[in-house]
Amino acid sequence: MASMREIKRRKNSIQSTQQVTKAMKLVSTVKLQKARNRAESTDPYFNYMYRTVSSMLSKSGNIDHPYLKAGDSKKKAVVVITSNRGLAGGYNSNIVKLITGSDFEKDDLDIYAVGGKGAEALAHRGYRITEDASDIIEAPTYPDASALCKQVLDAFTSGEVGEIYLAYTHFKNTVSQEARLIRLLPIDTEGIDDVKKSGEDEKADAKADAAPDASSKVLMNYEPNEEEALDEIIPKYVTSLFYGALVEAVASENGARMQAMDSATSNAEDMIEDLSLKYNRARQGSITQELTEIIAGANAIE
Repeated sequence: MASMREIKRRKNSIQSTQQVTKAMKLVSTVKLQKARNRAESTDPYFNYMYRTVSSMLSKSGNIDHPYLKAGDSKKKAVVVITSNRGLAGGYNSNIVKLITGSDFEKDDLDIYAVGGKGAEALAHRGYRITEDASDIIEAPTYPDASALCKQVLDAFTSGEVGEIYLAYTHFKNTVSQEARLIRLLPIDTEGIDDVKKSGEDEKADAKADAAPDASSKVLMNYEPNEEEALDEIIPKYVTSLFYGALVEAVASENGARMQAMDSATSNAEDMIEDLSLKYNRARQGSITQELTEIIAGANAIE
């Protein structure tokens, strides 16, 4: 059994760590409240933006537009959204596993990293980091998302990459977050219902299925023409999804960190109780041994 001094030293160390985890949990809780409200208020708009644009293009017939067909390049641009800090459970590692566990060839990926942890982990595994925009995740804004969108779209239209993907963490609720990898361009009009569906959307879909609208079969008309319209719509569509993903990622990060710090605090409490029990046992053993030595010495004198 460890000595009383060693047990006390370990107990004090764990108590200090517990104070840190408690403080981090409180900070994450406060940040989560703001981030969650922001994510919940913006999610419906970006969700319907994705579904509306996808639905619109599915009714447009065969349109020959650069944004709607895969380029000749085999390279794929992947915007990876993680955090700049750790201690958030599996938040960052889940996104990294999403990339490393995909069917994509490592040499075919151009990583646009938003978040230092993702950039560091993927670079360590040999992935090419084309752009490191880690500062965006600290306080994401729509202009930041627009600038990143322009950079990625320029690579797409110039033929440097043939497809654009987005890897982020979808915020379901405080205790549940889901890592997702979706294709943004060319738009997958067949997978409209598989991405970013909320409970309200599912209810709306149920009503739509029960009472189908005849206009859903009508082809889409563009004014003045489809090329000019899509040149305006698609960049805004991609920017909106980037910004929506950034907002959800911030909420997910704070939710994951709050859970991780809560678990760490509980584990520290269990360890402190166990060490307190061991300390008391060692103390009782020490007292018993001293009494035994005193009695034995008294008997020897007599």
